[in-house]
Parts: sequence; C-alpha cells; structure tokens
Amino acid sequence: MSDILFSSVPLILASTGALFSEYAGILAVFMDGVINFSAFLVFAFFAFTGNLFVSVILSLLVCVLLTCVFAWITEKTKINPFLSATAMNLIFSSMTSLFSSIWFGTRGVLTSPDFVFDYVTVKWCGLPLSFLFFVLAVFFLFKTPHGLYLRITGSDSDVLDVKGISSSRCRIYSWMLSAVFAVMAGSVLVLKINSFVPNISAGRGWIALAAVFIGQKKLWKIMIAVVVFCAADYLGIRLQSLLPGGFLNALPYFVALLLITMNKGKKSL
Repeated sequence: MSDILFSSVPLILASTGALFSEYAGILAVFMDGVINFSAFLVFAFFAFTGNLFVSVILSLLVCVLLTCVFAWITEKTKINPFLSATAMNLIFSSMTSLFSSIWFGTRGVLTSPDFVFDYVTVKWCGLPLSFLFFVLAVFFLFKTPHGLYLRITGSDSDVLDVKGISSSRCRIYSWMLSAVFAVMAGSVLVLKINSFVPNISAGRGWIALAAVFIGQKKLWKIMIAVVVFCAADYLGIRLQSLLPGGFLNALPYFVALLLITMNKGKKSL
C-alpha cells in the first residue's frame, strides 16, 4: 500500500498544479513538458553543483520564470491560452532534448554514480512533504483571499476587474503555481529512479488533467481518481510476466479513458 501511495505522489502534485490553472479557466497542457524539463534540470544542476537542495531550487526558479514569461506574453498578446500552453509543452520538451545533447552529449538516459539516493529515504521524505504541499495548496485555495480571487478568475473574471483586482495577473499566478507543482512532481520522479529518462513523466501531466476533469475540481474526487490511476499502474508492473507489455503500458491510460467516459455519461443524465 505504501508503494502505491508513493507512486501516486507525482500525480497528486501534478493534479494539484493542474487544479490551480483549471480554476483560472486555463487548461494546463504544459504540465507534462514542465515535469520532464524540471526532472532533467534537477539531474543537470546536481551534476554541476553536487548539492541536491540547490539543484531542486534552481530547477524550480528556471521553470517558474519561463512559465511566467510565457503567461505574461499570452496575457499581453491575448492569444489563445490553450495554443500558448501547447506551444509551451513542446518548447519545454525540446529544451530537454537540446540541453541534454549539449551538456551530456546524449539525448538518452542520464546516470551518474553520484546521483544515487536511498529509495526508502526518498519515499518517506517525499510522502509527507508532498502531502504537506497538497494541504498548503488546499488552504491557499479555500482559506485565503488570494485563493478566492483565483477561483473566481475562471468563472467571473469581470467581478475581479470591477473590484480593481487584475484577473490577468491572477491567471499568470495560476500558471506559475501550476509550474511549481509540476517541478516538484518532476523532482520526485528523477530522485525515485536515481537517473533521468527521456519522457520521465510517462504522461502524468496529461493524466493529471484527466483527474481534475473526472473530479470536477472536487479534491476528494481528484484524489480517488489519482489513486485508481496509480493502482492500475502498480498492477501493470506486477503483471509484467503474465500479460503483454504493450497492454500493461497502456493500462493507466485505458483506466483514465474509462473513467472520463463514465464521468461524461453521469453528467449527461
């Protein structure tokens, strides 16, 4: 059970990040690219500094700053935020491949004898810290004025503008908060396997969007969806010797599609 909970940590973080932008009326399709890029940066900065804490902080600063720039450009130019977020996802993925080639001479798997961390330590540090950040996110969204502004942004942004509160600034903040949680998800993934693997997110950014959709922005429903996805993924790993690998790799996505279909059917009743 603890292994399933730990495997759910990146997806919980990603879903929380997606929830921020969802409340602001933006579909965070850039999440998957940020998760991959941040995981790469943690490995790369550790190779340069030898300090894990510094590596995570630098990765966080780079990704959030870039996301802020993209969000600001989107708001200033009034371009379609979905197209902008899609472009962000492609750019982050491209930068991962580019910098990996420049700094390490390969676009494949990155390993280092120094980049090795005890799984049990990562697990029992990652679990409480991740759930702490989740609780802080919930407190911010539902117990603070700024969280209220963010939740109003996606549905009644004109109300904020009338009160002198910039809805545009709230949307930019939502992008940045989404990026923060995507970076944390990427950091957990790269520390979990002690190496960087291309597309390390394995679609978790997209599944996070599905979890938010299925949960209808209700936290307890989102958590149930996340646990179901991760249980399917864990089951797939356990059944590797019995079933075809392609089917097992597709199992979490099949479950996501099934839940989305069931959810859509309920909403139409």
